[in-house]
Amino acid sequence: MRIVLDSNVLISGIITPFGNAARILDMIVLGEIQVLYDDRILAEYREVLHRPKFGFGKNVIDDFLTLIESEGAKVTAIPINADFNDKDDIPFAETAITGLADVLITGNKRHFKGNVLKPIKVMNPDEFLEFWKAKK
Repeated sequence: MRIVLDSNVLISGIITPFGNAARILDMIVLGEIQVLYDDRILAEYREVLHRPKFGFGKNVIDDFLTLIESEGAKVTAIPINADFNDKDDIPFAETAITGLADVLITGNKRHFKGNVLKPIKVMNPDEFLEFWKAKK
């Protein structure tokens, strides 16, 4: 299954190691799902992970980003013509559409309203895990 992972889910998964977002990170590490990314998403991951308030070590960040690059699929996203309240969400939507993602996983579903992502499902981590279980 091909997913796009919003940075808020990434951070939640690291901060809360026993939560559903962490389970999704485990699924990435285990190769159960494949993350789609582009250079803008990697740059956002890098920027967010380096924020001092999180206190993540450089080696941990580098190892995680290397995993994403080696196990994920890089997409050269095609621009879409859609309005977003938060312009930082555009790379995630464009990558999901161009990369033919099955699901965009985010903690901010309201940022991805409308038909722009159809037929891609937009889910929070809890919904994704239920969806994943149902598919198994």
